[in-house]
Parts: sequence; C-alpha cells; structure tokens
Amino acid sequence: MKGITFFTPFLSFLYLLCILFMTETEAGSRNGDGVYIVYMGSASSAANANRAQILINTMFKRRANDLLHTYKHGFSGFAARLTAEEAKVIAKKPGVVSVFPDPHFQLHTTHSWDFLKYQTSVKVDSGPPSSASDGSYDSIVGILDTGIWPESESFNDKDMGPIPSRWKGTCMEAKDFKSSNCNRKIIGARYYKNPDDDSEYYTTRDVIGHGSHVSSTIAGSAVENASYYGVASGTAKGGSQNARIAMYKVCNPGGCTGSSILAAFDDAIADGVDVLSLSLGAPAYARIDLNTDPIAIGAFHAVEQGILVICSAGNDGPDGGTVTNTAPWIMTVAANTIDRDFESDVVLGGNKVIKGEGIHFSNVSKSPVYPLIHGKSAKSADASEGSARACDSDSLDQEKVKGKIVLCENVGGSYYASSARDEVKSKGGTGCVFVDDRTRAVASAYGSFPTTVIDSKEAAEIFSYLNSTKDPVATILPTATVEKFTPAPAVAYFSSRGPSSLTRSILKESRYSLHGLETTQAFHWKASRLLSITSYQELPWQLLMFQLLHL
Repeated sequence: MKGITFFTPFLSFLYLLCILFMTETEAGSRNGDGVYIVYMGSASSAANANRAQILINTMFKRRANDLLHTYKHGFSGFAARLTAEEAKVIAKKPGVVSVFPDPHFQLHTTHSWDFLKYQTSVKVDSGPPSSASDGSYDSIVGILDTGIWPESESFNDKDMGPIPSRWKGTCMEAKDFKSSNCNRKIIGARYYKNPDDDSEYYTTRDVIGHGSHVSSTIAGSAVENASYYGVASGTAKGGSQNARIAMYKVCNPGGCTGSSILAAFDDAIADGVDVLSLSLGAPAYARIDLNTDPIAIGAFHAVEQGILVICSAGNDGPDGGTVTNTAPWIMTVAANTIDRDFESDVVLGGNKVIKGEGIHFSNVSKSPVYPLIHGKSAKSADASEGSARACDSDSLDQEKVKGKIVLCENVGGSYYASSARDEVKSKGGTGCVFVDDRTRAVASAYGSFPTTVIDSKEAAEIFSYLNSTKDPVATILPTATVEKFTPAPAVAYFSSRGPSSLTRSILKESRYSLHGLETTQAFHWKASRLLSITSYQELPWQLLMFQLLHL
C-alpha cells in the first residue's frame, strides 16, 4: 500500500502533464503567447530538478522553439513562450515556486548620457599584478551588462598570470567577436538572445558603451596618459585592476529581459565567478515581489554558492522609497561624489565672475562680449512662459536668440541642461547658462557648445544684472579642473534612497556607497550611436558619468 500511495500522485502528475501537453500544442499556435519564467527552487534538490525536466520534456518535445532558457546549475526552472492559461496550469504543479511574465529591466544610467558619471576612489596598486596587495589578484568578477569592447587598452592583459584553473566559463564567438578577443583579463564572454528580438545576429561586443565603461571601472588595467580633450588627465584604472572580467551580455538597446538575467546568473554560478555586479534594475515605480524578481532570485542562489552580488541602488533619487534591488542578500550601493570638480564660470559685463559647472570645448571669447538674454524674454509666439524659461524644445524665438547667451531654468524640476543646450543651439545661440540646484554638484558633459550649470543663489546675481543693465553681456569660460572640491563625499542627487517600497523594514541606507568622480574610462566611439554629441574626433577615452558598481 505504501508503494501505491507514493505511486498514485506521481501517475496523476504525469497524467496532468499529458493533458497539458495535448491542449498546449493547440494553444501554442494561437495569439496571445508571452514569455514566462517558471521558477522551481534550488537545483540542489533532485526532486525539483526532476520535475523541471519532466515539464520541459513533456511540453516542448514538439515545441522546441518555444523553450528559451533552462536553468539547472544554481536553481531549477525554465523560460518559455506560453499562453496565460498554460502559465496558470503550470503554476499549480508540484515543485513550482512561481510563474510570472518575463519582466524588462533598465540600465542604471541617469536621464541622458550627458549626466552619466562615477568611478571608484579606492586606492589601488598601480604596479604589475604580481605585486598586488589588495587581495583582488585572480578574483573573477562577473558583470551583467551591455557587453564589452575588447580592443580597449583598459582590457590588456600585460603582466597577468595564467587564467585561474577554477574558471569553467567560455568565450562565445560571433561575427565580430572571436575567441581570440578574450585574454587573461577578459576571460569569459557570453551573450543571451532577447525573446522580443527576431534578429539572428547576436554578439558580446558592446554597441552601447555602458558595459565597457563599467567593466573598466571595476577591473580595468592601468593605462597612463589617458584624458578627455585634456580634462581628467592621468592614469585610467579600475578599482580592482588585477581582477579578471567575465562579461554576460544581458542588455541590448531595447533593455534587459529577466529571463536573460536569470540565464546569466545560472551560467555565472557554474562558471566559477567570485563576485557578480549588476548596474541595472527595475524602475522605482515597479513593485516586484521577491519571488517574481529575477535579480532577487538569481542573487539568492548565487549568494547560496558563496558569490557576493553587488547591485546599484538606482538613479531615481533623491526621493525616499525609490531604491531598487532591495533583497536583503544583495549588497545595494549608492553613488557618491569625491573632491574633484569641473568648473565653467560665467563672466558678466564688468568682469563679475559667477561660478558654474560643466564640461564643454568651445572657442568663444573669454571676454564678456556676447549679449545675454533670459529664456522668458526670448519666448516664441506659441510657447508658454514656463517652457521658455526652461528653454524647452521649440520654445524660443530664433531672431531673439541668435548670437546670444541664454539663461534657462529648471522650472518645476523636470528639465535638463542638455535639452536647454539643444534648443539654444538650434536657434543660433552662442551659449547656455542653466539654473538647477539639483545637478549643480554633478558636472556634466555638453560637447562643443558652451554650456554651464549654476544654482539659484548664483542665478540671483545674474537676474539682478539683467534687470539693471540696458545691454547685458556675458561669456562662458572653458572648463577647468578643480581639485579638493567640497563638500565631498556626498551622496549624488540622483542616487535612489531607501527604504524599500516593498517593505519599510528593509532600509537600504546610503552608507553603502561608492565614491565617484569625473573619470576617464574605456569607451569606443563606434559604440556611441545613442549619444547626441557632434563634431568630435574618434577617441578611445570618453568622459562618461553614470552609476557604477565596483569592488
């Protein structure tokens, strides 16, 4: 009787699977299919692994193209194209923890490439790897991101020893990425197909730039005499330059799918990484439960295997409750500033100097000879006063702006200097001064058009000058590097704050943060198609500014 008691539930399980298979082969051809993740717990459980395999074998014997990923190293489960009804049936199966639609995550960059920032200020050994004293020698860092540009000098393997024997990963090839692109620095490279992308072309090569910058910041080799048009000159190096890099490309221009992220976690656990870094997450408004959050699930099983998982807090600050990646087993990090700044001052008539901040490269006169006008005074006929004050798109009159420096404001806290710059430039202006208390402590790059940011206190002096002068004039000085800038360190304005939106018991304070600075790091111009910067020569170094994760 005991044998029958055990056998009967098992037969019932197989019987239900057969019914499910027969109904699903028809359902699979109908509209309404979506990608679902089926999570079945730890892979160390033989029962879970067997149940997952039975589900896969039964359902996808004749539907192989619908099975997208199988998870079997750190945890059990799969990702597949299913109907909503199929998903409901599977969710009731023994051993199934959760079934949920494949979510999309976003890279943790700020609102435009003009605002991207941050590299570690940790002092690292600049000698050859053999003399490393920071404990990072031969550590393997797995990075889930947009890929990597292997030709960058930051990824040279000079003086590095053999690849650690414990490494079990691979270097996946593509048309533009060969196994020879991996070396003793980049020891692994994998890519994952986006279920929403019908393209047959996939590669680990970075066509966005985010992954290359993050990788060089975490573990880039030391490269001397690196600079960005003479700014931020010095030695470019990662926070742990003796570490090895394993890139898991889970993000494409369309975003990062949860099914790919889980596949990367599963592979990384089997490959033998020591640390995992993710500078991506769900939007602050997306309340994802821990049992349906691919990052939380993957991180849990990675930590279970002794792998440290570090995730960015997000860039939706400074409001409270905006932090993402809040699972207690994840080390969630904020972004900090350090004591270096890039000043670009405004000089008014009479040589009155107003402190400003920004990175630009222009040939305007250093003398205040350009007419100065407030955006409101240059309003186009169809624009509102508020949009003209912010120099919003199509808000300014070209005849009123041409040849002038325009003072613009962040009205309502929803505008950015880069947008104001674009509007002033498109209308023939000479320069843009943007008033913004929020971003004043974060220098941003504005290309070849003179642009600087000031705070409201400094703006009051300009308004006073405008209102008391018949023919106000000004100029914007070239960017100058300022050392020992204060206050520093400080949590960056855009860095997300706790507590967790899921439960206020998880605080995720900003004390776990990484110092930042305007950095010169690896970035290849062919990967800059999404940037709106013009008239630059190709450079192997780019001053980018975004939330980073590093050791």
